[in-house]
Parts: sequence; structure tokens; C-alpha cells
Amino acid sequence: MLAPSRLMATARIIPLPIVGRIADFLLKEVLSIHPKLFDRLGEYSQSRFAFVPSDFPFSFLICPKDRTVQAFRRGTHMAADTTICGPLVLMLALAEGRIDGDAIFFARKLTVTGDMEAVLALRNALDDNEIDLVDAVGRLSGPMTRSITGALGSVRRQALKAHGVQWN
Repeated sequence: MLAPSRLMATARIIPLPIVGRIADFLLKEVLSIHPKLFDRLGEYSQSRFAFVPSDFPFSFLICPKDRTVQAFRRGTHMAADTTICGPLVLMLALAEGRIDGDAIFFARKLTVTGDMEAVLALRNALDDNEIDLVDAVGRLSGPMTRSITGALGSVRRQALKAHGVQWN
């Protein structure tokens, strides 16, 4: 996987505030497309969800109640109710609700700790919204939308294939 490894290496030199702004911008874009995304969480909207990619130099803490995301350097402690760890591409595919989360979990490709009911509520909310992160990023690229969407879609398919997972 030449492109993702280059992307991961490049990510190491990006300053944390820029990563935080990009993550916040992407969350805001997703919420503009799916404004009720966090409504299905119910009592778990108060929960803090940590996402710790095993192959990326940053981690993320999402607080649905505040509709915020914070970026941290990997290894930084985050006060979270639940933590999900694993390859970045699998976490993104799960966020889009397009791969079987149970199969990924039981194959030990992801590790989940903390409040499992909150994770289940989040998964149900994500599954209900049919998020497409490639499309969301593409929408932000103006006249380059088709090119960017096509390139990112190809990278996504190749990365999932490398993990033995097919995009649904």
C-alpha cells in the first residue's frame, strides 16, 4: 500500500493544531449532511469516544453532546468513556457503516474498551446515517470534487483490501 504509507509518513510532520482543525472541519461537514447523527445516542450523547488509530500519529476524542472532536498526539492520555483502537482505515469504514463491525471486532482487528453500550449506541447511530467520508471530503474540494472523490475512493478500496475487508 504505497499511497497510505506515504500518507501516514506525511501525517507525522503535520502540526497538531492543523490536524485538530481538519478533524473539526470534517466533523462539521458530516454533521451538516447528517444533522441528526448524534440524536440516536440518547443518554450516551454525554459519552466521550476516543479513537486511537494504531497506524496513525494522532488520536481523536469525540464528544457528541458538544458536537466536538479534539486531536491528540498518539500516546497522550484522553479522558474517555470508551476507546476504540485499530487501523485507521477500518475505523473510518466503521464510521461509514459499510463493513461488518462484529466481524472486525471478533477477528481482533479492533479493540474496544470502556462502556460497550455507548459503543453499540454509536454504531447504531452511524449505521442509520450512511455516512460517506470520501464524498464529504470531495464536496469540500470545489471543482476538483470528481478527481478527489475518485482518488480517495480508490485509496479506500485498496486499503480495505490490504486488511482483508471488502467495501460494501
